[in-house]
Amino acid sequence: MTAPLILTLQLAAEAQAFFDALRRAHFPPARNYLAAHLTLFHHLPGACLADVAIRLSALSAAQAPLPLRVAGLQFLGQGVAYAIDSPPLEALHRQLQQEWWTELRPQDQQRCRPHVTVQNKVAPAVARALHQQLSAGFAPFDTTGTGLQLWAYRGGPWELLRTFPFAALQPGGSGAV
Repeated sequence: MTAPLILTLQLAAEAQAFFDALRRAHFPPARNYLAAHLTLFHHLPGACLADVAIRLSALSAAQAPLPLRVAGLQFLGQGVAYAIDSPPLEALHRQLQQEWWTELRPQDQQRCRPHVTVQNKVAPAVARALHQQLSAGFAPFDTTGTGLQLWAYRGGPWELLRTFPFAALQPGGSGAV
């Protein structure tokens, strides 16, 4: 494979629906050809697809669903995102980052700052207005990361290659949410 790979966190269905609705309402329609997503790695080499898939299969089989706290809103200058707080997600990212370090571009070597963008590529005044509007009624809430999704980037819409559901039991013996 020559296309770069993108790794995202799969969100619980309710959270995915929430973020998708906001993205449909506020993302410029001509640029909104993706569902809402939480990107973990922006550019893994496509030539490493087989090794990446093997690693993600093993990891996801041993990983319980991840607790996520939607903690607040971020003004991005030309957009708005929801900030996600999850020490377990950040630890998972650091683990993969260490394993793949030599293959990573500078953007993916940085500390993970999990977020879901619901608006981008708009005038700063439009983004500021949406940030204020969404912030006014915001209350933090919890959701779950349910797996990993591996995509091929082909210059436009992403191609989903595979989903790796988290399969381990949560502490206390309950199964995946």
